[in-house]
Amino acid sequence: MITLPTYVKSFMDKFTKKGFQIYVVGGSIRDLLLSKVHKDWDFATSATPEETLELFPKGFSNNKFGTVGITIEDGKTKHVFEVTTFRTEGEYKDHRHPEKIEWAKTIEEDLARRDFTVNAIAYDGKKFTDPYNGQEDLKKKLIRAVGDPDKRFKEDALRLMRAVRLSSELGFLIDEKTRDSIRANAPLIKEIAWERIRDEFMRILNSENPAEGVLFLRSCGLLEQILPEIDKAFEIPQKSPKRHHIYDVGTHLVMALKHTPSKDPVVRFATLLHDIGKIKTFKKDPETGLITFYNHEVVGAKQAGQIADRFKLSKKDKDKLVLLVRQHQFTVTELQTDKAIRRFIREVGKENIQDMLDLRTGDRVGSGSTPTSWRLDLFKKRLVEVQKKPFSISDLKIDGKDVMKELKIKPGPKVGKILNELFEEVVEGKLKNEKLVLLKHLKSL
Repeated sequence: MITLPTYVKSFMDKFTKKGFQIYVVGGSIRDLLLSKVHKDWDFATSATPEETLELFPKGFSNNKFGTVGITIEDGKTKHVFEVTTFRTEGEYKDHRHPEKIEWAKTIEEDLARRDFTVNAIAYDGKKFTDPYNGQEDLKKKLIRAVGDPDKRFKEDALRLMRAVRLSSELGFLIDEKTRDSIRANAPLIKEIAWERIRDEFMRILNSENPAEGVLFLRSCGLLEQILPEIDKAFEIPQKSPKRHHIYDVGTHLVMALKHTPSKDPVVRFATLLHDIGKIKTFKKDPETGLITFYNHEVVGAKQAGQIADRFKLSKKDKDKLVLLVRQHQFTVTELQTDKAIRRFIREVGKENIQDMLDLRTGDRVGSGSTPTSWRLDLFKKRLVEVQKKPFSISDLKIDGKDVMKELKIKPGPKVGKILNELFEEVVEGKLKNEKLVLLKHLKSL
């Protein structure tokens, strides 16, 4: 038995007092049974949308699927409850949306149209309705389609991705019959809008098991459909003389994803793609057996941009993805000058430094190495130290107006040249970045 929050019980009571049936359904009840933190609440009811709106006049409904959104306040917290009328669905001609919606009379009819058994459980506050043994599958940690999996996936091909996403988020396996059906129906995913595919894929990357999710996509034949570049990477070897890699490119990318410390799905995506350019730049010397991937980061950055466009990423996310792939080969050596460190920071951007370091950590571990090294640790310390110094001319304690006033000169290239000279002397430690010191030095020029 599970305990519903008081504000949820009170909400449901308003339906039952008017003679309507109402159940907590879908991910809401699934997460409660798994003792997971739950934010969204979904309900199924015998009340029509019009009848629901009579109970909650401030609710809103703007779709043909019978869903009414209702804002409920619990103290200072606001919740949006989604309440949908029991329904059955007609034929899915586009592999995404039913041609016809009809109201159903029972919760059992409504549950029969749902995707997976773990999402086909209903709870009215006293007893469960679980016609497909979803609770048993929760115990077994299994994702299984409701009824005939082929029918479920042909109805809505996005369910192909959703099965893998759920397995990644929950740490579940996919039932063998369901997995075989995903593999057989994998090409149908191309009938789905890329925005929807992107959303499911990013949730896989955002899950607790992103690497396992990518491997599930591959074993189910979906990776070949949505990310053929990664799928082909498993065919590219890396083991060779003078090379530290112990995996093929595909396995390395997945292992790097598994071990990157970042929780940011865009950084995780970049980690998965960082060596994608090795497919096109692969060369093997027939005599020595040495494998090379010259300029793979340049080729990979271009491919990352193409993939970002395919997945309909925002410009901000695309720019970050491409930048991280392009710059992932950054040099780490104890011989680097402060100037070289500053150049790295400018190229990557201060806001992306930690993301770049997280990608490098994943890259190292995904190659069979340790998460860090003394050189990398030193590099991190120097990144901090260098940023304490003026990083650009704009960081100087004087500006062009000060130069013109002190030297009594007019605007022009000479002002910029003087500021550059001052900046270089400050960076080299010859001058302190203090206004009086800089103004005094100006008089000596």
